Amino acid sequence: MNKPPYSSLLKELKKGQIKACIIKQHEDITFEYYKNKKSVSALHAINSCTKSILSMLIGICIREGLIPNIHIPIKEYFAEYLASQEDVRKDTITIYHLLTMTSGFDWPEFGEWNYWSPMEFSQNIVKSALERNLEIKPGVKMNYNSGSSNLLSAIIQKVSGMKTIDFAYKHLFRPMGIEDITWHEKQGISLGANGLKLKPIDMLNLGCLYLQGGQWNGVQLIPNEWIVESTQPRFITYPQIGHYGYHWWISDFTQGNGHKIPFYFALGLFGQFIIIVPDYDMVTIFISENYSNTMNPMRYFREHVAPSNPLI
Repeated sequence: MNKPPYSSLLKELKKGQIKACIIKQHEDITFEYYKNKKSVSALHAINSCTKSILSMLIGICIREGLIPNIHIPIKEYFAEYLASQEDVRKDTITIYHLLTMTSGFDWPEFGEWNYWSPMEFSQNIVKSALERNLEIKPGVKMNYNSGSSNLLSAIIQKVSGMKTIDFAYKHLFRPMGIEDITWHEKQGISLGANGLKLKPIDMLNLGCLYLQGGQWNGVQLIPNEWIVESTQPRFITYPQIGHYGYHWWISDFTQGNGHKIPFYFALGLFGQFIIIVPDYDMVTIFISENYSNTMNPMRYFREHVAPSNPLI
C-alpha cells in the first residue's frame, strides 16, 4: 500500500513521536502508518486543528442564513460584554477579524504565554477574550489568538440555538458518517480553539471534504465558494509557518523544476496536521506527540511526501 516510495518517510515516523499518518491521493489511500493497533480507532486530541473545523461550520452558518456575512460586527452577539468597554474600536471587530485573527487584541499566545493563554483558566472565556486591551486597530495584523476561535464557537451557538458540537453533528459529521467524537466544552461552549478529538480516518475525510470542494457523496455540505475564500493567503505574521486565511494556514513547496505547489493545512499543537494539496489531489494527516517540536511532521511532509509526487 505504501506508494510512491515512502520508505524514507516510514523510517522518520518510526523514529519520531507519530501516532498516525495517512496519505490519500486520487481516491486511494497510498500510505498508512499507526504507532500501534490502538491508534487506528482511538480518539485523538487534534488541538488547534479544531480551528479549521470551526471555519467549516462558519461557512455552513452562512449557507444556512444564520450569519448574513462575515463582516457583521461581533457586538451584535456580545453587546453585554462590549457595551461597557471604553475602547470603542472594539465595536468595529467583525467575524472576519476573528477568522483571520486580526482583531488587534494584545494576545501573546506565541510569545510570553507559550501557547497557554489566561483565558484557558478563566471563569468566563468570552469575557476573558473580549476584555483584553487592543494593541492595534482591527484588520491590520494577524496575531495568533485562540480567543477568536472560542468567540466564533459562542457565535455559532447563539445563532443556531444549539451547542457547536450538536450543530456540527447535524450539518457536518453525521452526513459524513462521523459519529464517534468528543468536543470538550467550558461554561457550556464547545471549545473552538482546541476541543475536538477525532479518529485518524475522520481527520483524513474532513480534509478530503475540502479537497472535493465541500461535496460528500454528492451532497454539498460546505459551499465551494467558502472553501476557496477560507484558504486564500491573507496575512503573513509567522513566515516559518505560512500565511493565514480563515482559520487555515497556507504555504507552498518547490518542485525540482522550480515550480511552486501551493497547499493549505490545519495545524494543532504537538504536531497535528491536515494537509491538502489540490494540485496533487492529495490529503495527508499526522497525529503526533511532538511535545518539543510541533512542526516536525511538516518537515516530514516537505522532505518525504511532497518530493515523491508528480503533478496530476
